[in-house]
Amino acid sequence: MFKHLNELQSLIDKSKPRKRLALAVSQDAYSLDAVYKAYKAGIIEPVLVGSEKLTNELANQHGYDLNGISIIDEPDPEKAVEIAVRMVHDGRADILMKGKVPTPVLLKGVLNKKWGLRTGQLLSHFSFFEVNTYHKLIGVTDVAMNIAPNLQEKIAIINNSVTYLNKLGIKRPKVAVLGAIEMVNENMQATLDAALLSKMNQRDQIKNCIIDGPLAFDNAVSKISAKNKGINSEVAGDTDILLMPDIEVGNVLYKSLVWFAKAKVASLVLGASAPIILTSRSDSEESKFDSILLAALG
Repeated sequence: MFKHLNELQSLIDKSKPRKRLALAVSQDAYSLDAVYKAYKAGIIEPVLVGSEKLTNELANQHGYDLNGISIIDEPDPEKAVEIAVRMVHDGRADILMKGKVPTPVLLKGVLNKKWGLRTGQLLSHFSFFEVNTYHKLIGVTDVAMNIAPNLQEKIAIINNSVTYLNKLGIKRPKVAVLGAIEMVNENMQATLDAALLSKMNQRDQIKNCIIDGPLAFDNAVSKISAKNKGINSEVAGDTDILLMPDIEVGNVLYKSLVWFAKAKVASLVLGASAPIILTSRSDSEESKFDSILLAALG
């Protein structure tokens, strides 16, 4: 069980070769800061794809020595994305990271049928939060990729997140399927999906985790709240993954945790042939560094 995101750094095996990271459109201050910090910490071997002039200007402003770091000069953002994605597709890089480029442009490259990173699995966004008021790191999914996932898509989102946490040594993560209420209501699709997901997990149709729902947010994260409502659940108050009913709920929760609760967060896109670091433009250098840690462990 991890309480702090920086604890993940201890899991990186420094005896193995560094993961190679391709930063798409590298002339971004926060991204470059995080990549350089991870490089100096011995976590990754970066390849900077973007405007060499602007990237060097940023590096000089921050006192970074880029000697020994590969830079591929491509001022055009779409072409820079193609180069970075192709590197990962061809096995010349292990991680793709979004720099100063709109998310739709990056994902267009990722989903390219010829040289993208498709695997046939659903792509989903996973965020790992460090919240001072919670006793361990908690995952939130999906807040950025899937708008209104149906039952099958929710299964894929769960599987992506569970598989990732299994790699971190969390053998049976507890998944809370969120709804507005704790009871199944035939007029509320989120509660119907939650009940089905819970039963499928009990019948071993969804493996390597424990699923319960519907659970309201307070019950998912507080044993006291669950007890007060008479909810007997192995997941309630000890959740590892919060499954969002839709992107609006997920996005609001994500930003509420960051801006109101001052939580720390690391984010990845899962389900592709390699980890994709896809953070918000407003995310800090620390968040981007922690996201690199997550990707390096994937």
